[in-house]
Amino acid sequence: MKIAITGKGGVGKTTFTAILSRIYADEGYRVLAVDADPDANLALALGFSEEEINDIVPIAEMKKLISDRTNADTESFGKMFKINPKVDDIPEKFCKEKNGVKLLTMGTVNTAGSGCFCPENVLLKKLTSHLILQNKDVVIMDMEAGIEHIGRGTAQGVDAFIVVVEPGIRSIQTYKYISSIAKDLGVKRVCAVANKIRNKQDEDYVLNNIDSEALLGFMHYSWDVIDSDRANKSPYEVDKNAVMEVNYINKNLRRVINGV
Repeated sequence: MKIAITGKGGVGKTTFTAILSRIYADEGYRVLAVDADPDANLALALGFSEEEINDIVPIAEMKKLISDRTNADTESFGKMFKINPKVDDIPEKFCKEKNGVKLLTMGTVNTAGSGCFCPENVLLKKLTSHLILQNKDVVIMDMEAGIEHIGRGTAQGVDAFIVVVEPGIRSIQTYKYISSIAKDLGVKRVCAVANKIRNKQDEDYVLNNIDSEALLGFMHYSWDVIDSDRANKSPYEVDKNAVMEVNYINKNLRRVINGV
């Protein structure tokens, strides 16, 4: 199963990604959680300690690895390099494991202009394609607020695209934008999860703006989740109600994927 999770910044997609990853791990699945958001903080939400997080080096910052796999000179990146680098061994070699979940932190390319044709981006895109199309684990990807880094062929290998929204017009607009692009790329299932729900008015707002068939469920506003971030703890361990809600969402997700 390959699931990509995205949404406007600050909507709680990392919290949702972490809880969903832990649920699958507890069920005995081999889970690979991929932090593909430039503002990488999935490790903390999965329960990694600060010391463990400090030891994590994003793939995009591994200059020697990038140079070895693309044959690019580390002193002259951007001139000549392989566009089909070997990546199949990278997840096993460079992921970190905690609470039954393997974490791979992708990082971001610090180069002006989006979608630059450089060794770092070539390696990241090839790795993303491998994780979605060839990796045998359950892969859950915490993406940035968009899908530009997923190509047409890769997007078709995603079992479900989940857009996390909150009850607000900007978040809803982001959902509609991502949904449109994802479908253009061939993604068959684009779903939504509503987070930070405070009351029935919030629920009604989401229901009035998102097709009920696309909505997998609600996650209610939680002070425990907010406090877990301050205390450097995983929300999975401090908010059992949130875990129950994600379990319900996951049951609906499986029905969607299985066509039930």
